[in-house]
Amino acid sequence: MGIVAQKMNVLVTLDQNYLPPLRVMLKSLFVNNCGEAFKIYVLHNDIPEKECEKLDTFCCAHGSKLCCVRIDEGAFAAAPVFRHYTKAMYYRLLAFKLLPQDIKKILYLDPDILALNPVRPFYEADISGSLFAAAMHSAFGNIAKYLNQLRLGNTNLDRYFNSGVLLMNLTNQRREIKEEDIFNYVKERENMLILPDQDVINALYSQRILPVDDTIYNYDVRHYPIYNLISGGEKDLDWVMENTVFLHFCGKNKPWHKRAYTKFAALYKHYKVLAERTCQA
Repeated sequence: MGIVAQKMNVLVTLDQNYLPPLRVMLKSLFVNNCGEAFKIYVLHNDIPEKECEKLDTFCCAHGSKLCCVRIDEGAFAAAPVFRHYTKAMYYRLLAFKLLPQDIKKILYLDPDILALNPVRPFYEADISGSLFAAAMHSAFGNIAKYLNQLRLGNTNLDRYFNSGVLLMNLTNQRREIKEEDIFNYVKERENMLILPDQDVINALYSQRILPVDDTIYNYDVRHYPIYNLISGGEKDLDWVMENTVFLHFCGKNKPWHKRAYTKFAALYKHYKVLAERTCQA
């Protein structure tokens, strides 16, 4: 009798407006990881119980389990907020505090992602000496390096990681990350932060992040022409379908918009139809 693979923990943080994209992301994850089981943790503060139950039914239909964790309104009372950013921006940064303490590793995914290939090889990567594993969007090289050093107040910042896909070592994070360090940094630099939680991860912890290949683990769909060009034509659409694990729809033009006509929008809409069929079953 073969060894049963351990469930993989997946984390998402979102509000109820992003539930439809979340279902699409999860559908792609389930379809392209046959035989795997996931424990999906949702950190939120506004998703109705009925919607959580529907999402759990959706996950159970694919042999996985959902755990909705509602964050109390009074949580992070000391946390600074500014502009249109709310305390929810801290959920990903302080997930190690909000999740059950027996979880040692979890894979964070933005909801505007498709999982195209098996994720276990990435999930089982050795991050014992790191806080995170993440990808830089290498299409731009070091163009923004010095700007980010100045903006984030860290002259040692030589890499800027995208936080849409994060393999998180919660054990190390519980030892090393202090919420007061995060709050103090945000207070000091709030006028310079563009993507606050991503900026904080880079400013404070970039040297504790294991870098991975973005064309495999965090493929920015906007940069297809650049990825293809710098690879000498190797990383074409066929290569993406065979090799890319996480396809990320970064930016404002999301594929669920009716007028989305990007190169990968049709692929997204395919998984959207599959997810809707599961909900209707």
